[in-house]
Amino acid sequence: PELQGLMGRKYAELQGENASVAAAIEEHYKPLGPSDRVPADPVSVAVALADKLDTLVGFWAIDEKPTGSKDPYALRRAALGVIRLVVENGVRLPLARFATDVDLLSFFHDRLKVMLRDQGARHDLVDAVLGEGASGKDDLLLITRRVAALGRFLETEDGKSLLAGYKRAANILKAEEKKDGEGAFAAAADLQLIAAAGLIEEKALAVALAQATPKAEAAIAAEDYEGAMAALAELRPAVDAFFDKVTVNDPDPALRANRLKLLNQLREATRAVADFGRIAG
Repeated sequence: PELQGLMGRKYAELQGENASVAAAIEEHYKPLGPSDRVPADPVSVAVALADKLDTLVGFWAIDEKPTGSKDPYALRRAALGVIRLVVENGVRLPLARFATDVDLLSFFHDRLKVMLRDQGARHDLVDAVLGEGASGKDDLLLITRRVAALGRFLETEDGKSLLAGYKRAANILKAEEKKDGEGAFAAAADLQLIAAAGLIEEKALAVALAQATPKAEAAIAAEDYEGAMAALAELRPAVDAFFDKVTVNDPDPALRANRLKLLNQLREATRAVADFGRIAG
């Protein structure tokens, strides 16, 4: 087994084959595990990806999937190989073009979580990036970049504070939506009602959301994940001040509903970047 591909390469070189083609004959089997070398030559990468994707799609088509500890066809290794080839070579590969089975895409996500966890990343951040409504779920390279950016953001004081503010807003909304019904606060907050209430902190949060949300969405669309986190960081002072000074469940039903709508806007703004509800802490 240790000569697998190696002798093929030697024969190809002796026959005068192109160097990249000869290398691909040996390297398309790689990587064989988490510590094996990943090919870098474009021909080797292309053939290695094709080989592994063909294997995975074929076995899924005949419903031969790994179960529990059983993986007789080394499909977990094949999926990890695809992930490492993509991530370590910076390859943009929309897996939905090949892995049309949702279960196969989920299998890739599970393998990615294992790999990132082994590298020190938090699995809950992967879940957050893959949350409902997230874009680019089939682009493994973008997922890893978003997870890294989210992890760095949550290590900052702005990130920690915003996560705490999100959790508080989400908990309040969860409790109040049980009373008023799901989606009761989905509409945008009434800015005139906010102005009439005369609370500076409430108005400041509305303004901050109006400014930060489009910035975060534009940054995500441009694949600028650091920029998206920076846009969310701008919300921190307004969120902190709002919870310090404003009574959400005001005795006035109109004010209460409007403030809950504002909190829903905060919840939706963070979803442009990740599902903060899936983040531990």
